[in-house]
Amino acid sequence: MIYVIIPALNEEKAIAKVISDIPKVVTEIVVVDNGSLDRTSVVARNAGATVLKESRAGYGYACLKGINHLKDKQQDGDIIVFLDGDYSDYPEELTSLVAPIEKGNYDLVIGTRNNPLLQKGALTPQQRFGNALATRLMALFYGGKFTDLGPFRAISFEALDRLNMQDKTYGWTVEMQLKALKHKLEYTEVPVNYRPRIGESKVSGTIKGTIMAGYKILGWIFIYAFKR
Repeated sequence: MIYVIIPALNEEKAIAKVISDIPKVVTEIVVVDNGSLDRTSVVARNAGATVLKESRAGYGYACLKGINHLKDKQQDGDIIVFLDGDYSDYPEELTSLVAPIEKGNYDLVIGTRNNPLLQKGALTPQQRFGNALATRLMALFYGGKFTDLGPFRAISFEALDRLNMQDKTYGWTVEMQLKALKHKLEYTEVPVNYRPRIGESKVSGTIKGTIMAGYKILGWIFIYAFKR
């Protein structure tokens, strides 16, 4: 079975597009409304998604809510896909993301935006810099071969359970990749398309969001370095 978790905050204009483009091979689409002030929940539910509410602000909180909802349903061999609700990703590429896991070769697949498919203006300069710095530090400290911290990713249920994810806010993606290295998961990257999002970014679109994201991402990397 393939399940999709979409954290969403004020994505009323985008969420239906995201849901409609997800391939029909997906068993359940879970949208976690992370405190939206618009009609995100209503639109998502009308589009066919299961909608959960998470009042505690934070990307990680929303992801953990979705995971907890699916725990009793999942079995060995199942796959979870994480996808943003702003329509910057191309949901139809989900089949390419899960294929390496379905073949039994990998535990984790990251959709990398670091490729010629990236559309102009889709990533801010601070996002480009942050991704480059974080992946180079992971290579330096842990021998990682990641090129991106892209939010569009697939992971097997067994692997996700082993990682015991903890971060509640901006450090979710880098925590997953660091723990994948620590637990010696088999991982790979798949080039994905990426376009300018619908609406304003809650992270890179604000000074506070940019600073906090950078702090959490670098914090996870250096904490793991000292632990080693």
